[in-house]
Amino acid sequence: MKLSTAYISHPDCLKHEMGSGHPECPQRLAVIAAQLQACGLLDQLQCHEAPLATIEQLARVHTTDYIESVQQASPASGLVYLDPDTAMNPYSLNAALRAAGAVVLAVELVLTHQVENAFCAVRPPGHHAESSRAMGFCLFNNIAVGVAHALECYGLQRVAIVDFDVHHGNGTEEIFCNDERVMLCSTFQHPFYPHCGADSHRQNMVNVPLPAGTNSVIFRDAITDHWLPALEQFQPQIVFVSAGFDAHRDDCLAQLQLDDADYVWVTQQIKALANKVAGGRIVSVLEGGYALDALGRCVTTHINVLKDFG
Repeated sequence: MKLSTAYISHPDCLKHEMGSGHPECPQRLAVIAAQLQACGLLDQLQCHEAPLATIEQLARVHTTDYIESVQQASPASGLVYLDPDTAMNPYSLNAALRAAGAVVLAVELVLTHQVENAFCAVRPPGHHAESSRAMGFCLFNNIAVGVAHALECYGLQRVAIVDFDVHHGNGTEEIFCNDERVMLCSTFQHPFYPHCGADSHRQNMVNVPLPAGTNSVIFRDAITDHWLPALEQFQPQIVFVSAGFDAHRDDCLAQLQLDDADYVWVTQQIKALANKVAGGRIVSVLEGGYALDALGRCVTTHINVLKDFG
């Protein structure tokens, strides 16, 4: 019997806000849920509420001092800024713990064969968070917490992360660049925030910087020429996806020119690769994407490919 796709989220993730007009807003999750409901897809998924990540789970990728500093910064009211782009309100700590906990749960569901793959509809996002630093809207590195859980608790030896967010996942690279068990494949606009990644030369860091204005052809060539050969050689046992949808042409925070069909295509490539080498095991985690209509559409098609393709 074909295994299902898990959809993991939590109402706490809607309570995190960083001020009026901030692009990383609760409506991002609301439009995803509404679009999934409207097309009848939500009822076809195995829905779960995200647990709170534990300190032990966070401490595999973040320093104890950093975890404590985030806990202590949590305000009783108003906003506290951890960096110029990243703030906490009274609900942000729980939202961040749910976001990381969702990925831990996704790993457990996938690796115990309860589902084939999973999508974590969570915020705040995570791929900019370094081991001891919040940045770029991110508090904890959600996907890194999940990867470390797979390595520590399930004994995996080869884990891949693919990241098609428009911004380089500097936090994910910083955490895993010296861990040969983890391969990161990333496309991102460059030069652009966070102004790094293009000069990475480690064999397990397959970074493909893309200039502003990059279209579908250049993006797809980057995946075909760089990601897929490296992943085929690496033979991951599970594939994680930092699923950022802010390279879409409608997104005003960047200048790449992808469209809905590109997200269908790249998800198909990831799914085919996972089917070939990783038993179909995929854990996908929401990162960026700030044009709300495009975000709702593209996440829905992303999940639909995870559920049905191959």
